[in-house]
Amino acid sequence: MVRSMRTAIIIINPFWEGGLLLSQIAIPYGTTHIDIEIDANRLNGILISQMSHYNPMATPSQLVKQALEHPIGSPKLRELARGKKKVTIIASDHTRPVPSRILMPLMLGEIRQGNPAADITILIATGCHRNTTKAELTDKFGEEIIAKEKIVIHDCDDDQNMIPLGMLPSGGKLLLNRCAAESDLLIAEGLIEPHFFAGFSGGRKSVLPGVAARKTIMYNHNANFIDNPNARAGVLAGNPIHEDMSYAARVANLAFIANVVINDEKKIVYAVAGDFEQAHFEGCRFLSNQCCVQRKPADIVITSNGGYPLDQNIYQAVKGITTAAATVNKNGVIIMFAKSDDGAGAEGFYRTFQQEKSLERILARFRATPKEETIPDQWQSQIFAMILQYATVIYLSDAPDTMVREFHMVPAHSFAEAMEKALTILKKSHASVTVIPDGVSVIVT
Repeated sequence: MVRSMRTAIIIINPFWEGGLLLSQIAIPYGTTHIDIEIDANRLNGILISQMSHYNPMATPSQLVKQALEHPIGSPKLRELARGKKKVTIIASDHTRPVPSRILMPLMLGEIRQGNPAADITILIATGCHRNTTKAELTDKFGEEIIAKEKIVIHDCDDDQNMIPLGMLPSGGKLLLNRCAAESDLLIAEGLIEPHFFAGFSGGRKSVLPGVAARKTIMYNHNANFIDNPNARAGVLAGNPIHEDMSYAARVANLAFIANVVINDEKKIVYAVAGDFEQAHFEGCRFLSNQCCVQRKPADIVITSNGGYPLDQNIYQAVKGITTAAATVNKNGVIIMFAKSDDGAGAEGFYRTFQQEKSLERILARFRATPKEETIPDQWQSQIFAMILQYATVIYLSDAPDTMVREFHMVPAHSFAEAMEKALTILKKSHASVTVIPDGVSVIVT
């Protein structure tokens, strides 16, 4: 059954039907949820972030206001804004469910309280993503901000607007958007959640990859770094990708962040503000305590990308698939729910799998590619190819079947169809199942 409105992930108590004890679980899908029923006798576990049960002691707006009023390791934003002429706020793009309608007005208010004459630019951190549309900006910020504020969308290929700022610790060239590099005060909003190779999103990630040149992002996401065992969800220490990102943020003089943690309903339940490293670390610590779950190995792992906006395309869906891969048995099956009405999501990612049928050759080519010659979307393809070598992925989506097959996956259009195909692939009538309703909200340990 598809629910027509957004609700939190719901697990309904087991019930009897036709002599079977069933568990009913709601899986996010686009802006809806799809209810699935699993035989309780084959269910190994349901892995859910404790965020589902976390009840903050204040409203979302109050949480952000409290964070701005009590910044970590930094003066208040209004104090930092005094005397600054050119202020840039880095904001996430359409692929991130950052509650900017709450964050941005409060940050703008803080800046103007300290400096009413500040020249403020909102810089949309697209990284290597496509441009954010006006409709998406309106949905993100609301009509008032769109009408009144100066908004610039980052273009990683606009070399004329990139400023060289030396070299990253790993050896790559650091080139950042002129708007960010030439600001008198650079700040950022953001969302902290598990990230499948940067450890966590948020904080320093607003700068790199957010407003960096393509060649800088390519180097940071090189095959050697992706293969590093510390480049994993929930890991910052010794993570070479994170270390380069943090360096870039320091060089760019990222002076202040306001980052939030959200629940299954995409509502703010925690907020931090202040120094981009100290505040971010505190947010990561909080999230780790809430979202780490113990591995429950199974023949079939069912998951999603948490619904809209992260399940708009196959590219983003690799994140949830990566979480499932951490607990599926070798040669098992991952059933991924991702609406994917935006198709592949990245042309280079699509071409890699469309043009090459051998996963071994894909990986060998990436690993032989020098860091400075990393190609667009190589990292995503590398991670995905490694998973596809380990397990079969059945993809339940609105994407064309042909495209799904070109990505070396098995298409499905209903849960019943997906389960039937999974059992056929496994050649088992009673395979074990683990369910991760929101694959981007948990860290499997």
